[in-house]
Amino acid sequence: MEYNYTGCRIGKADELTGRNYRVYRFYEILPGFLSWSTIIAAVICSWIFPMQAAVFIIAFDVYWLLKTIYLSMHLKANWKKIKAHMNTDWAGKLKNYSYDHIYHMIMLPFYKEDRSIIEKTLDSLLQSSYDKNKYIIVLAAEERAGAEHLETASTMENKYSNEFGHFIATVHPDGIQGELAGKGSNIAYAAEQARINILDKHRIDYRNVLVSAFDIDTIVYEQYFTCLTYMMVTSKRPYRTSFQPVPVFNNNIFEAPALSRVVAYSGTFWQMVQQERQERLASFSSHSIPFSTLYEAGYWQNNMVSEDSRIFWNCYMKYNGDYVITPMSYPVSMDANLAQGRLQTLKNIYKQQRRWSYGVENFAYIMYNFAKNKKILFREKLRIFLVNIEGYWSLATNPILIFILGWLPVLIGGREFNSSILSYNLPYITRNIMIITMSNLVLSSMIAVSLMPVFPERKKNTKFYHVIQWLLVPLTITVFGAVPALEAQTRLMLGRYMGFWVTPKHRKKKEKV
Repeated sequence: MEYNYTGCRIGKADELTGRNYRVYRFYEILPGFLSWSTIIAAVICSWIFPMQAAVFIIAFDVYWLLKTIYLSMHLKANWKKIKAHMNTDWAGKLKNYSYDHIYHMIMLPFYKEDRSIIEKTLDSLLQSSYDKNKYIIVLAAEERAGAEHLETASTMENKYSNEFGHFIATVHPDGIQGELAGKGSNIAYAAEQARINILDKHRIDYRNVLVSAFDIDTIVYEQYFTCLTYMMVTSKRPYRTSFQPVPVFNNNIFEAPALSRVVAYSGTFWQMVQQERQERLASFSSHSIPFSTLYEAGYWQNNMVSEDSRIFWNCYMKYNGDYVITPMSYPVSMDANLAQGRLQTLKNIYKQQRRWSYGVENFAYIMYNFAKNKKILFREKLRIFLVNIEGYWSLATNPILIFILGWLPVLIGGREFNSSILSYNLPYITRNIMIITMSNLVLSSMIAVSLMPVFPERKKNTKFYHVIQWLLVPLTITVFGAVPALEAQTRLMLGRYMGFWVTPKHRKKKEKV
C-alpha cells in the first residue's frame, strides 16, 4: 500500500514495504517492549538491587495513591455532570435554535445476536424524544452469519420500517479482499449503502446528518438524541468534532456476576474520567460524527480491530490536528459480559478486555503519520506521544507492579536485605498505602449504585453486595486489566495480529427498559 497522507488506511506494518515497514513495525513493537522491560527490570532489580527496588516500590505506591486521588476527583466531577445532564430539559434548550434539518443516522451492526436484543434496541429508539421522521436506521447484517440472521434483518426491516423516517437493512459481503471481518468493515460498507440508497436518493445534505455508531445492544435514554442535537447545533466547529457519550454497562447488570459488574463499571469510570480530560479523549464504542466528515475521512477503517478509536485518529490526521472529541457527559446503556455459565463469562470478560486493549495498534498509526505530517506542531506531537505511551504502559504494568511484584525484594532480595529495617517495614508501608488507596473505592461503589436502574423486588436485598463487590478491584484490574493488555501488546510486538472478536450477548430474562 502506498502512503497517501489524506487517505492513509494502514492497519498493520505488513501492508507496507521497505523503510516504511521498518518504521511502522518499530512503533508496533515499542509499547510491548517498554511494558515487558519494566516487569523484567523489576524482577532483576529485586534480586540484585533489593534496597533500591524497595525504595522504588514505596515511591511508586505513593505515585499510585496520588494518581488515584487525581482520577477520583475527575470521576466525581463527571458524575455530577451526568446527573445534571440527565435532568436537563434538552428539548426546551433546543427551542432557541434551528434544528429541524438535523437527521440522525444510527448504525446498528449485528452478527448472530438474538432477535429480542435487536428489538429492545429499536424499541428504545422509538421511546426517545426526538422526531422519529428524522431517524435513519441502518441495520447492518453480516453475510457470514448465515441465512437465519439475514432473515432476522429482513424481518426487522419489515416490522420497523414504518416507525422511522428511513430504515435500511444491509448485508456486508463475506471475504472482501483486504478487509478484516468485524464491526469496522461492516459499518463502513453499510454507511456507503445508506449514502447511495437514502441520502442521495432523497437529496439529504450530508452536513445535516449526524451518524451514531452503536453496538447492537445499545439502549438510549429518552433525551439522548435531543441532547446530541443540542451539542451539535451549539458547537463552534460541528464538522471538526465527534461526540462521545459515556457507556454504562447496565442492561443486564442484575444478572451479571460480581466480577463482570466490577469490570464493566471500571470501564465506565475510565470513560467518565476521560470526559474530564478532553485532550486525552478518543472515540470509544458508541460515538457520533457528522456524515460529511465521515465521508471525507473514508468511513471507518475496514482492516483493523479498533475502528471506534481509529476513526478519531483518521480525522485528526486528515485535518492536520484540527479535530477534537466533544464529551457529552450523557450515558448510553449496554450489556455487561454474561454467558451461559460463570467460567464462560470470565473467558468472555478476558477476551473483551484483550480486544479493547488492542487499541494499542493505534499507536503505530499515530507515530507513523506524525513522521509524515509537517503541519502538526511538534509540541502537539510530543504531547500525544507521551499521553499514549504512558497510557499503554500504565495499563499493562501498574497493577502488576503494585499487587504482584511489590513483594519481590522480600522474597528474592537475599539474606542481607532481609535483615535490614527496610525489609521488615516494606510490607507494612506498602500495605498501609494500599489501604488508603483502596478507600477511594467507597466513591466508586456510590457512583456504581447511583448509575444502576431501579433495583427489582427480587434484588433489593443485594444492594449491599453491589457495594462490597468493589473489594475485587485488585483482582479485576490485574487479571482482567493488566494481563489482557500485556497479551495484546505482546501479540502486536511479535507480529501476531489479532482479529475482531465479537462479544456474545446473553440475557437471562427480559427486563424493563
